[in-house]
Amino acid sequence: MSLREDVGAPPVRGFKIFRMAEHDLLEVVEIEDSSGLSKWGWDGYFQELRQPNRAIMLVTKTEDPHTKLARVSGFVAARVDADELHINNIAVRSELRSGGIGGFLLDAALAEGTAIGASVSVLEVRASNAPAIALYSSRQFQEVGRRRNYYGNPSEDAIVMKRSLGNRA
Repeated sequence: MSLREDVGAPPVRGFKIFRMAEHDLLEVVEIEDSSGLSKWGWDGYFQELRQPNRAIMLVTKTEDPHTKLARVSGFVAARVDADELHINNIAVRSELRSGGIGGFLLDAALAEGTAIGASVSVLEVRASNAPAIALYSSRQFQEVGRRRNYYGNPSEDAIVMKRSLGNRA
């Protein structure tokens, strides 16, 4: 998949994927804050945007029914190091969860990581986050380990999940 501003994936239920841009960051942080993710904040995402060669930073946008303006509905932040795609953060606005946006973003990140040359993908997920674990499992991620007390606020274990992307370095 070759990414531009508009990733080019066909819209699904009214949303499309775009490359994350600086003007998206306030909404990205708003979604992050309401999702219980490890905090990157505006500066963290901005710094990652400044490293475009191996960073995969995508957003979905949907039309706000009240204003008719496009707004960020979800995002994924990932990075390719060596031959490994690491999914750092993925989140969807709470009122739009379970509608396919998270899977759409994850699939796009996996495709882009594969295109860059990653042969495996790895992520950590809160042990209590059953919907996310189900999503990752549906994309052939398997549990390969556990990091004790990995998350704070509240303290919680992370399940480490991994899947092959089919590329060989």
